[in-house]
Amino acid sequence: QMDPANGREAMLEHEADVVEGADILMVKPGLAYLDLVRRTREEFPNQPLAAYNVSGEYSMVKAAAANGWINERAVVLEILIGFRRAGADLIITYHALDAARWLRDG
Repeated sequence: QMDPANGREAMLEHEADVVEGADILMVKPGLAYLDLVRRTREEFPNQPLAAYNVSGEYSMVKAAAANGWINERAVVLEILIGFRRAGADLIITYHALDAARWLRDG
């Protein structure tokens, strides 16, 4: 488990992963560490990059939506856009089925 306050350690871990032949780099949890998604993309531009939208992030959105505090569709799509804008090639999320349906249905 890494120190969440130490972004430099994350970059060193990514560097070690690349040297060891990793097929893909991942930032987990993704939402809280969008800065690391961006830094990883900048430092390893040719390496496939995943952002993992973990269950706690999913649960926060679901709870807020259930209480009527947010528009779930709008918030989820904005979160996913944020991952993409930060540089993620792949987004792993529990919102996948809902997001696919919302995008399909317009």
